[in-house]
Amino acid sequence: MPLFDSAPPRHNWIAVASAAHARLGCATPQQGFMQVCHGKCAPLKRVQPGDRVVYYAPTVTLGGKDRLQSFVSIGVVLPGVPYAFDMGGGFVPFRRDMAYVAALEAPIAPLLDALEFVKDRAHWGYKLRFGLFQVSDADMRLIAGVMQADATLLHL
Repeated sequence: MPLFDSAPPRHNWIAVASAAHARLGCATPQQGFMQVCHGKCAPLKRVQPGDRVVYYAPTVTLGGKDRLQSFVSIGVVLPGVPYAFDMGGGFVPFRRDMAYVAALEAPIAPLLDALEFVKDRAHWGYKLRFGLFQVSDADMRLIAGVMQADATLLHL
């Protein structure tokens, strides 16, 4: 029996996008993708196959005043590397393939006192401004639980 698991450790990430954009990434079964930070490649290189990603949406539409402040999708990064995808109109963002799991959207407000990444409740949204950041297993379990996502499919 091995002394340690040879599989690389899984990391947990919160990605930030409008709900419309996050929902687009998980809309087609078996062809999910993630895109962050207005299509930049560098942030996607930090995310590795097997990592878990949950999308937080501050608004329904990009730049909109239609506040949502909810977690909208959750899944696992699939094998592969970031790739460019031509969306037309000269916009060619980078993406990574994802396996999303069925989940309910869940507001962040009821979780603010329990999330480890929230260090100061008065400034709880500060970390979300980065567009993609790592969180603890405990935070990912909590979020997955309120989203009623299958923890087994997420390898939690």
